Amino acid sequence: MNIAPGIVGIDISKRFLDVFDPRIGRPERVANTEPEIQVLALRLAASGDRAVFEATGVYDRILRRALESAGVGFSRVDPSRARAFARAAGFLAKTDAVDARMLAAMGQALQPRLEEVVAPARERLAGLNARRDQLVAMRAQERNRRAEHRDDPDIQASLDQHLDWLDAQVRDLDARIRRLIAADLELRQAEQHLRSVPGVGPVAAATLLARVPELGRRSPKAIAALVGLAPFNADSGARRGHRAIRGGRKRVRDALYMSAVTAARSNTVFSTFYSRLRDAGKPPKVALVAVARKLLTTLNAIARTQTPFKA
Repeated sequence: MNIAPGIVGIDISKRFLDVFDPRIGRPERVANTEPEIQVLALRLAASGDRAVFEATGVYDRILRRALESAGVGFSRVDPSRARAFARAAGFLAKTDAVDARMLAAMGQALQPRLEEVVAPARERLAGLNARRDQLVAMRAQERNRRAEHRDDPDIQASLDQHLDWLDAQVRDLDARIRRLIAADLELRQAEQHLRSVPGVGPVAAATLLARVPELGRRSPKAIAALVGLAPFNADSGARRGHRAIRGGRKRVRDALYMSAVTAARSNTVFSTFYSRLRDAGKPPKVALVAVARKLLTTLNAIARTQTPFKA
């Protein structure tokens, strides 16, 4: 596949970046360190190129910051989407160099949306929020283990000690998140608006602020698909399949589902909506997913207009 200049594919690993620049025509490797990545970012800025790479969590952090500082546009694509494109485009081999070329081809063929610049405070919030989720997951595992070892006091004592430490760490992170939001005017106002919606508590609001920076900047359908709350058809020929949600950002979807449980019990439009669905024969979980989607649509409008919820 011929790839025109202008889009550079970058495959990211812990130690290296494999770069395919169509202007050069061959892959090159640079260290995943700040000095070498800054040189790469300045080169891309001088040539006016944009970059395409997979979302790899912490390993792409230095690259993202360098590209933002240099004013280089970039797209972070879902790894599963990249692999699907590779199979469709005939990239059968799987190496870092091949992946870099594939990402350049994907950028040229699909023109993925450019990533929006994330404010430093919001990026810091995302890190704290992710760490809190890790500790909460560990705490749930330890609680399950405690139930499995009811007959062993030594193991229970060890688990209790660890659970006390995890509780303290979660409380500390909650306090850090509150201080970070309170110290940033944009985050503070956004949180106040989000929490004006019934069912949206401090954890759900912080999760939305940390993990959905696109909130208020996308259409209702686009934001629902992004989070994974948009129902997709499963029709083929005369068959009409069951619509179901899939993909998206699971942690955000989980937070909205829990908010929907509370909102469905409130004396608001959300409880009326839930009751109408249940009266129509919808199962409770299906109705709650629909309430979560309605919540997200409302939150998206609130973030766009920057006005609190009005019952």
